[in-house]
Amino acid sequence: MALSIPVVWTDAHRLHDPDAGIWIGVRIPADELPERAEAIRSALEGAGAQVVQAEPHSDDALHAVHEPGLVSFLRGAWAAWEAAGLPDDPGQKRVVGYIFPTQGLLAGLEAHEPTATWARTGAYCYDTMTLVGPGTWEAARAAVDASLTAADLVLDGAAAAYACCRPPGHHVTRSAFGGSCYLNNAAVAAQYLRDRGVPRVAVLDVDAHHGNGAQAIFWEREDVFTGSVHVDPAYGWFPHFLGFADERGGDAGQGANVNVPVAPGSGDDEWLAAVDRLVGAARTHWSEALVVPLGVDAAAGDSQAPLAVSEAGLRETGRRLGSLRLPTVLVQEGGYDLSVIGALVRAVLEGFEEAAA
Repeated sequence: MALSIPVVWTDAHRLHDPDAGIWIGVRIPADELPERAEAIRSALEGAGAQVVQAEPHSDDALHAVHEPGLVSFLRGAWAAWEAAGLPDDPGQKRVVGYIFPTQGLLAGLEAHEPTATWARTGAYCYDTMTLVGPGTWEAARAAVDASLTAADLVLDGAAAAYACCRPPGHHVTRSAFGGSCYLNNAAVAAQYLRDRGVPRVAVLDVDAHHGNGAQAIFWEREDVFTGSVHVDPAYGWFPHFLGFADERGGDAGQGANVNVPVAPGSGDDEWLAAVDRLVGAARTHWSEALVVPLGVDAAAGDSQAPLAVSEAGLRETGRRLGSLRLPTVLVQEGGYDLSVIGALVRAVLEGFEEAAA
């Protein structure tokens, strides 16, 4: 039986070439590569999926989730970097931060906008791994359009739609980017569904790393439930400072955020028990639509997470999510083993369809 979930696509993802990352001061090879999306598309087309081109959308949907300063910075970051001559002197070919306005530095004072181009990055990017290049803005903005096009398909009656987009987005907060992410594609889609009349939306993040972006964006909201299963940051995993089980939401959103950290080495049983907790919480929330930041980096052998979930476990993850039988937007996040990423995403989507039928 052919895969019937429409796959939203944009060639613009190829414009983003991170070139490298800076990790603990060392330049390392990039792993969030164009080949990731190409491998996924190939596998899904092989399963009979229909590919739909992403449609342009207004910046209004973007500004509903992200602060103007972040959007403006990303839009002009490369041009400013190039105009300052930094690709030639000192020879840094990508935009990267070197100073960060932490609470300890500011000591309670409000940060001023720095004059130096090379200092501005730290005001918007919280790590040194997430580099901006000449096509990064165009690719990130097109990824948002892909997620919004998937949301449009669902609003028009499709049971589900999948945005095969990169760069990923689930680590981006309202005002800061990082974790190889630039704009929060899934959070934009969730808010878009709300703005078009869906009363209650659940964002269930099944990437191997904490979905800190949606948690931060919707922290004080009761109408958007956020949940994440991920490797426990207490064992030294990104994003390190948050992603713990006691983070439950604030003010009106108290109880509308659930984190289920799992220990390194966890396999199918532990992972699926955590997914079940998220699915149950979405039911309790009476969610009427679902957004899934979909990573497959929990798979055994993926270089970016120490988990051991099998392909069968990921297929079952799709089944558990599909059992909610909600209109669903799935948005691609992590997954870095090029030899299996396509098959793993296909397994999740097939499992989803099996349960949702």
